[in-house]
Amino acid sequence: MNAPVIPIQVLRDPAVKPRRASGDRPVDAQALSAVQALLADTPQTPLRRDLLIEHLHTLNDHFGQLRTDHLAALAQLLRLSQAEVYEVASFYHHFEVVQAKADGSYPEPAPLTVRVCDGIACELAGARDLLTRLPALLGTEVRVIAAPCIGRCEQAPAAVVHQCPVPNATPEAVQAAVTAGRTKHEPAPYTTLASYHDAGGYRTLRQCLSGERPLETVLSTMEASGLRGLGGAGFPAGRKWRIVRGQPAPRLMAVNIDEGEPGTFKDRHYLERDPHRFLEGLLIAAWAVGVDAVYIYLRDEYHGCRTLLERELAALRADPPMRDMPAIELRRGAGAYICGEESAMIESIEGKRGMPRLRPPYVAQVGLFGRPTLEHNFETLYWVRDILEKGGDWFAGHGRHERKGLRSFSVSGRVKKPGVHLAPAGITLRELVDEYCGGMLDGHRLHAYLPGGASGGILPERLADVPLDFDTLQPHGCFIGSAAVVVLSDQDRVTDVARNLMRFFEHESCGQCTPCRSGTAKVNELIAGDRWDLPLLAELSQVMRDASICGLGQAAPNPVDCVIKYFPEELTA
Repeated sequence: MNAPVIPIQVLRDPAVKPRRASGDRPVDAQALSAVQALLADTPQTPLRRDLLIEHLHTLNDHFGQLRTDHLAALAQLLRLSQAEVYEVASFYHHFEVVQAKADGSYPEPAPLTVRVCDGIACELAGARDLLTRLPALLGTEVRVIAAPCIGRCEQAPAAVVHQCPVPNATPEAVQAAVTAGRTKHEPAPYTTLASYHDAGGYRTLRQCLSGERPLETVLSTMEASGLRGLGGAGFPAGRKWRIVRGQPAPRLMAVNIDEGEPGTFKDRHYLERDPHRFLEGLLIAAWAVGVDAVYIYLRDEYHGCRTLLERELAALRADPPMRDMPAIELRRGAGAYICGEESAMIESIEGKRGMPRLRPPYVAQVGLFGRPTLEHNFETLYWVRDILEKGGDWFAGHGRHERKGLRSFSVSGRVKKPGVHLAPAGITLRELVDEYCGGMLDGHRLHAYLPGGASGGILPERLADVPLDFDTLQPHGCFIGSAAVVVLSDQDRVTDVARNLMRFFEHESCGQCTPCRSGTAKVNELIAGDRWDLPLLAELSQVMRDASICGLGQAAPNPVDCVIKYFPEELTA
């Protein structure tokens, strides 16, 4: 949570008698008028409960904060209790919830905010030095704060001036961006709808619609390819299509681009370059499954991607590649790692706190708005067109060490060429670094690596020849997840890496279940020094794994367990 518990604003005009939930305090007429006027000018009208987070973004963007009198006004307009609106607003890190001062006025928002990523890749690259030096350099008018991983690990250290990213940030580069007023992120050149059409785009979709590619052939090709969910869970995509298609209509689709796993940036990489390859895959999947509407959930840190998608979705609606194209809604996250979990994402799309659901029922049966839902990661859909055009055997034909397929590895850390590297599934870390990443940085020797982002664990150099794929890392207490690889050298202390990752997990726990909420905080206490209580950590790890509701709490102990197992020399006896 990003704010202390504070009361809903006591409003000052007793003459106003709005319709409100029982127990709610009256709504200030001036605040109500301001909120009504602002929301009337946005596309999200009429006001809808499931658009609550979009409305909160509108208020937060315009006023630079969420005042409690504005929250009370929004609650009345949506016919919700003030408590329900407040609990959603205070759940997400990117909302600035403020209360009135003693005189009834509200504090002024910071004129400009600079966020410095303190994720593991950026910390390795000098983020702490940036956070120390920038406040004095930028002055009191600019607020400088640390931010969890912003999905630019290959550009470490990365900072953001309001919404404008500063890659490979130095104090001077950030100061130059502030001085020049660069606060918005305009996308770099990418493949537009017109250029995508010119290159044969949407032809495969039209072949599906015309019957040239029969449904059964499409489903069989997807199954033969062996394509699995590339957000981390790894469920076979073709099988998922059959399961959801077999559920009663209406069926919906939710696309996860909330890429929040520290070390991961592959979805942003592809989206910034070729959005329609993803959108064609999305529409093919929607056709194959019989989907009525699609919801794309994009992480809030990807401001340029949001601008890009808004433009290209508008172009697609103006010139649809299919009759009765399903409605596609773009939803904006608000800074909550937990919303990368599929059911938490669905809760957020519905305008609620991103709290994971208990299973069963599964999302494929009872998902978005209570309907059967096909949930996919961005990259899974990105490969659909290529697989159908080139055949399932083409995709499955790649691979090393008896593994099949291709993987997009997000590589950061102590390598010469960080970035997204498309490589055969089953490649080893040593092969990946030597063949795709230009080797280790000069003066650095491979010491350890994270094979699957913050939650995937940490392995030592002696296990750098283990194939990187689904199901190959579990015997070593790790997993590949979204293939976020962070390479560490002999100049890094793995205990410091574990502390960074555990701070992240404590910050991002949704707080719903005690094992995760209290467990992440307790682990952080126990690993603060170099003398660790190993029996207590082992007991705590087991409880978190056994009793946490979702993967965040279940996987959070991985970094610490790996330090104890593989790097005992860094711990004081």
